[in-house]
Amino acid sequence: MDNLDDFVCYDSLLEIPMAHLDWKTHEISWRNKDINWNDFDAVIIRSCWDYQDHCDEFLTVLDRINKSSAILMNSLDIVHWNINKLYLAELEKQGVPIVPTIWENNYSEKALQSASEIFNNSNLIIKPCISANADDTYRLNLKGKNFEQANLKASFTEREFMIQPFMPAIIDEGEFSLFFFNNQYSHAILKTPKSDDFRVQEEHGGQLASIIPEDKLMQTAKHALNKIPYATLYARLDFVRHNDEFAMMEAELIEPSLYFNLDKKSPENFARAFISFYEVCLQKINKSDK
Repeated sequence: MDNLDDFVCYDSLLEIPMAHLDWKTHEISWRNKDINWNDFDAVIIRSCWDYQDHCDEFLTVLDRINKSSAILMNSLDIVHWNINKLYLAELEKQGVPIVPTIWENNYSEKALQSASEIFNNSNLIIKPCISANADDTYRLNLKGKNFEQANLKASFTEREFMIQPFMPAIIDEGEFSLFFFNNQYSHAILKTPKSDDFRVQEEHGGQLASIIPEDKLMQTAKHALNKIPYATLYARLDFVRHNDEFAMMEAELIEPSLYFNLDKKSPENFARAFISFYEVCLQKINKSDK
């Protein structure tokens, strides 16, 4: 994006390991209209954390990159599949446990009350199906009526959104993120919100810690990764503990922070994964040309 001043970004940690593998890197805003994408061998989507408000424009830029000689990573197919959180329903059908979710297209208080009854929980999370940075994400307590109908109507009228029960484990334990580069596990972290908040992003005061994931979490993550319908250079899979298992919150495949700062080996892991992934992409292109 044009300006990352309000965000915490670690992509610069890739520069040295990429240079050691003889790759020269450039950071470019997706909004830069003067770029000739044919000048590059590969374009890696990284920290485009304003795309959700300009989705059509963002996809148009990615389509332009995809039609150039550069290889887009992750692919345009992945972006189209992952940009709307309805992909979670598809993964659930394939046996991936997700946070219980009701999908809606138009806001009404009745929809919230119905969800509360279905979940047997008056504490709800409501958020857009296309979103990032916890934008327009609300925690509601229907018993307390501590929410403003006007704000919710403004955010969700004629807009796809999702309703979920609030997961107490987010507060009690935190949210787990596991990182895979070219399908190979790299590292994992635990994100916990600040006091009196539920958002785990650093920009909202969340705290981060490197962890070694327990076996069940790793198995769940690998199962979910195998159900993603396209090959990925990078995947960040987010989970919360739920009913003695781990439920997926999101599969971040477009522009996730990869927290290279929390694992010393992760920038090199990524760089080496990139080389292998790029070579496979080239082979496929060469075969299709023939």
